Amino acid sequence: MDEVVDTLTKIEQNYKLFQQQQFSFIRALERTREEAHDMMRPVSSIVQVQCYRDHHCYNSTDRRILSMFISLCNDLRSLCHKMETVHPGDSVTHCLLERCKVLLNDSNDFTAIRATYPHAVVNYLSMEEARHRYGAVVSLLPIVLDNMWEWVTHSKRHTLYIVSRGHATSEKETLTPPRHVATQTCNSNKKNVQLQEKDFKKFLAAHQRPKPSKAPWIPPGKHPY
Repeated sequence: MDEVVDTLTKIEQNYKLFQQQQFSFIRALERTREEAHDMMRPVSSIVQVQCYRDHHCYNSTDRRILSMFISLCNDLRSLCHKMETVHPGDSVTHCLLERCKVLLNDSNDFTAIRATYPHAVVNYLSMEEARHRYGAVVSLLPIVLDNMWEWVTHSKRHTLYIVSRGHATSEKETLTPPRHVATQTCNSNKKNVQLQEKDFKKFLAAHQRPKPSKAPWIPPGKHPY
């Protein structure tokens, strides 16, 4: 789990660097879309960005920022697979991870997604850009990161619950001996009491003072001498 947290922290730091260059990212998309004669449809998938970079990008600055976006998507996709092996999870973590995997699928259409507060990535766009062209692509990474951090939080809580429950069960087993042990102890105590009573009767028999024999009855006024 610590390795997952460290990796996710590094990816988030790289994303913050990318976020600071959002204007350059949008301009790179504008230029490559123009070269591709694809200005009408919105940017709606990772593979679409890859296509712009690989076939319609003739500027090193544009190629660098588009590659940064694709690299972040690949890093998050790899982390999803690692999360599956680290923690089997429950229904909550399973749903969070499945959503991340769907969003990060190369050909998934993420047109409808929009990052909301506290993220301001959509607010940095113009009205037309936010509504139609780039609102989804700038929302992808922050939404996936949010889901992954939620996965980490829930997984840690779930693990702590299992550990604390196991500790309580262990204490209960220590304080309450198994039934067969309790039965053996009870039988042993009973035998000890019986042996003590037997020994005590022997002790009384060995140390009991003999009772004095009764003298023969003599009528009143007469003496034996």
